[in-house]
Amino acid sequence: MRELEYPFDSEYILKKAKSIKKALLADGSLRIRKKIAVLGGSTTHDIVKVLELFLLHYGIEPQFYESEYAQYWQDAMFDNAELKEFAPDMIYIHTSNRNVQEYPELSDTAETVDALLDKSYRHYEVMWDKLQESYHCPIIQNNFEYPFYRLLGNKEACDIHGRISFLNRMNERFYQYAREHNHFYINDINYLSACYGLDKWADPFYWHMYKYALCLPAVPALSFNIANIIKSIYGKNKKALVLDLDNTLWGGVVGDDGAENLEIGQETSMGQVYSEFQGYLKRQKDIGIMLNISSKNEEENAMAGLKHPDGTLKPEDFVLIKANWEPKSKNVAEIASELNIMQDSLVFVDDNPAEREIVRSSLQGVSVPEVMSPEQYIRILDHSGFFEVTNLSEDDRLRSEMYKANMERKKEQESFGSYEDYLHSLDMKGTIKPFEPLYMARIAQLTNKSNQFNLTTRRYTQAEIEQIAADSSYITLYGKLEDKFGDNGVVSVLIGHREGGLLHMDLWLMSCRVLKRDMEYAMLDTLVHTCAKEGIGGIKGYYYPTAKNKMVENFYALMGFTLEKTGEDGSTVWYYEVEAGYENKNKVIKVVEA
Repeated sequence: MRELEYPFDSEYILKKAKSIKKALLADGSLRIRKKIAVLGGSTTHDIVKVLELFLLHYGIEPQFYESEYAQYWQDAMFDNAELKEFAPDMIYIHTSNRNVQEYPELSDTAETVDALLDKSYRHYEVMWDKLQESYHCPIIQNNFEYPFYRLLGNKEACDIHGRISFLNRMNERFYQYAREHNHFYINDINYLSACYGLDKWADPFYWHMYKYALCLPAVPALSFNIANIIKSIYGKNKKALVLDLDNTLWGGVVGDDGAENLEIGQETSMGQVYSEFQGYLKRQKDIGIMLNISSKNEEENAMAGLKHPDGTLKPEDFVLIKANWEPKSKNVAEIASELNIMQDSLVFVDDNPAEREIVRSSLQGVSVPEVMSPEQYIRILDHSGFFEVTNLSEDDRLRSEMYKANMERKKEQESFGSYEDYLHSLDMKGTIKPFEPLYMARIAQLTNKSNQFNLTTRRYTQAEIEQIAADSSYITLYGKLEDKFGDNGVVSVLIGHREGGLLHMDLWLMSCRVLKRDMEYAMLDTLVHTCAKEGIGGIKGYYYPTAKNKMVENFYALMGFTLEKTGEDGSTVWYYEVEAGYENKNKVIKVVEA
């Protein structure tokens, strides 16, 4: 919905919240359902109302528990029957500098200030620990924004008695806790208030009149930021950028002006703008965002522009480069297909409003930001929250290289007459083991991102994955795959729980980038061997259809399972008998098992 894309009209969202919600619920989209507890140190009603809109837009249907005014501490620390019964999937704590009970006095010694800092921080730390212990779910916590006045002027930030100094030190304690706890996330209202304008954000009128810790017009900006964290945790981030070239990555038209006359580099002010944008995109690649090109150009001209000596981005930084005279919408669709990702994983960036509208109207799910003038490209992309980072794994950092290696595999496949010969030529090595701490973040990430090869499409937080791994009633397996072109990382995940002599499959998924490589057979082999060792006589498999996982509706049949039941909704139940003398189905991957 365009009304909920950055930059948005906050006044319109607040005014039309009911009609926007009605339109979102009527669009027929399939959404995951999550229960979110909002524990407020101030009024939160409008925050919750607008947060719901952004989450619905992201494909998440929330149910909320909202604490009474300023009862965040009581709800967290004392047994609250209503909150316990609600059993949240996620907790958001909305506190602000208005909730800091004591600040240093000018007469305080350094030791007194340090003791006050410890006391103030401990108030939050014990609450977070208690919530983690009670609910085992992700926690989002605001940091502190600056106060709206400075008693000491500029000295407020460096003098130990200054409130800004005190809040900065509190924030650093919060950040340290976040670094040490995987399921704890900071909602950076200090940055948000600075972007919005602290004088407007902290307008005292809204506190004294409504007990809002921020002005009402800023609520959509806050809710949008929270929604970006939540959708990232639940695997709703975008995966790739598709970029135009002329007047997007550089100034000028390479085919007309020549590569030597493009505006890029430090010689002109606009050249500096484009250089800064390319540098920003290069850093996106470093966090695992795949860069691609769709440009109406001769390929030779496009490559000349990308090889400009003052350019930051080079041809090797891109996974796919489509420089031709085909409609850009066709190129963008082909990029999604060749990367083997859904179109709704893409963000299309083009300076031309006509091209943006064609892609937006032709390709459902592709995000097309209104990038406006080149000076604003970074701000629009960055503030849109397409690639919000909540966990950053080694697989993320290597994603572009992994997908480029897949392109090389496809090229090699074409040179073989037999597909089996091609698979043997890859010299594949697999590692299949029970969940290990090193890969918990990646495993959780896969459960939230994988849609096409995902039989039950269940989603798990990292905290839930860690709980399951520690529970002896579950069998868990992850699979890594590497070959002569490189390491694909963790690409497959299985979770099953025991009931008597049966193992019920809660989750079976695989990354689509290793489809048709026989990894599914290798995972089944290890699963059957594990069940045999554990005295499990049968495996129950479940398939729940969604709009995106039709490709695996016959998966269990291909694996040798017997169909037991078909539901009216297309769901199926399958059975596999674990017998002695099982013969491995995988013939091409050398597997190291647990």
